[in-house]
Amino acid sequence: MPNPYDKPIMDIVDYVYKHTLDETDEKIWSSARTALLDAMACAISTAATSSECIRLLGPVVEGTTVPDGFRVPGTAFMVDPVTGAFGMGVLIRYLDFNDALGGVEWGHPSDNLAAILPVMDWLACSSASGRRVHKGPPLTMQTLLIALVKAYEVQGCYQMQNAFNAYGIDHVVLVKLASAAVVSWLLGLSEEQAMATISHVWMDGHPNRVYRAGANTIPRKGWAAADAARRAVQLALLVEQGQPGSPGALSAKPWGFWERTFGEAGFKFPRPFGSWAVQNVLFKTMPVEGHAVSAVEASILHARLFRQKGLSDPLGQIKRIDLRTTAAAYLIVNKQGTLHNAADRDHCIQYVVALALLKEGPPEAADYLDKSPWATSEELRSLRERIMVRPDSKLTQDYFDLDKKSIGAGMTVHLVDGSSMPEILIEYPVGHARHPRTPAAAQNKFFRNMGQMFLAGEIGRILGAVQKPGLPVSDFVDLFVPTGKARL
Repeated sequence: MPNPYDKPIMDIVDYVYKHTLDETDEKIWSSARTALLDAMACAISTAATSSECIRLLGPVVEGTTVPDGFRVPGTAFMVDPVTGAFGMGVLIRYLDFNDALGGVEWGHPSDNLAAILPVMDWLACSSASGRRVHKGPPLTMQTLLIALVKAYEVQGCYQMQNAFNAYGIDHVVLVKLASAAVVSWLLGLSEEQAMATISHVWMDGHPNRVYRAGANTIPRKGWAAADAARRAVQLALLVEQGQPGSPGALSAKPWGFWERTFGEAGFKFPRPFGSWAVQNVLFKTMPVEGHAVSAVEASILHARLFRQKGLSDPLGQIKRIDLRTTAAAYLIVNKQGTLHNAADRDHCIQYVVALALLKEGPPEAADYLDKSPWATSEELRSLRERIMVRPDSKLTQDYFDLDKKSIGAGMTVHLVDGSSMPEILIEYPVGHARHPRTPAAAQNKFFRNMGQMFLAGEIGRILGAVQKPGLPVSDFVDLFVPTGKARL
């Protein structure tokens, strides 16, 4: 009898294949629909506005024809599911506008939709044409939401107490993990095959997160999750074609993942898999790295207070800005010196705080581009240099507390006349599950982003589609094919 797979591998498959979500708990399904619509709106906004992103999309060889291919939302591309996972992932993630979830590891659970949607659409189309006999679950909106909830949960539970970043590994390893498990289920693979697929995830070399850090921050951070989703689909398809797995991919000595990376203690989990993650993500209302959102909110409020005090010259009247925040924010987005590209700027807390104060409003994706006047603004550079960032132990403790999950930042403005404006502390920014304005803000973001490419009636049909559990997922994808505004 073959050796059993490592327990964490078996546990994921047991959850994905056997766990039944509570159909009567509307909070689960409402959260899942919001997450789905938010990710799709991020994708459409990227397709409508980012020529840099569009250059990353489409088939490897121009003009390639793919029968029953995935229709990449917001474009005219039709590609295979592996290429589709990459393209969808780029669209969702590139502008740093999709949802986020923090723990000792941080990440963006909606990245998993990049693997789920292309596979489901391809399966539906190829089954309808007779090229494939589908053996998995029904290819409906209900299945899409179930897949989304479970992918969120796998990634989210791993993020809480397993710091892959401490070993230099980028968090997208968890996108690969969650997507591989859910895609295996969607394809109709056996549980044994699903475990084999997951074992291949752990056998892969994993991205070094250097492209998110300090002066080395580059646009790859915007397509790293797409690459992970692509690999997840590819691994599942390889196993479907007969490739075996390695039961001890985690525990084998001396080359297992734990032995080479985490040590024998393995992974830690705060709770069993359920439906917690999808109900606790941060929905971004501005394209700002998640750990900096509260600081930006505080900066906007300070800008208003500045005006209310009759002040009008931030450069001449502000001496210093003290910003206390979480240890995660201090590690990830605290930057001094020259910023080299858009990816560098949107991951700099001093840049986004100074920008918001000078604009008296939230940053936009275009504000990070090299051609933006803000990128070369001497006023912004000068204000950046006056922002002193420090990690705060209480804010960090509350960030890790699963009963709070705050994303706190406190900002105090000191003036040249010796006086100080009172600290503004934001613990639960708009977009957080605990903020009462989050549902309305998420809805407004959806309409705003979708309106960059679609008419009101088309947007209404999309909103109606997510309320129909039995709707074929291919019909849902059809709604995102633009009628004349596609960017190619």
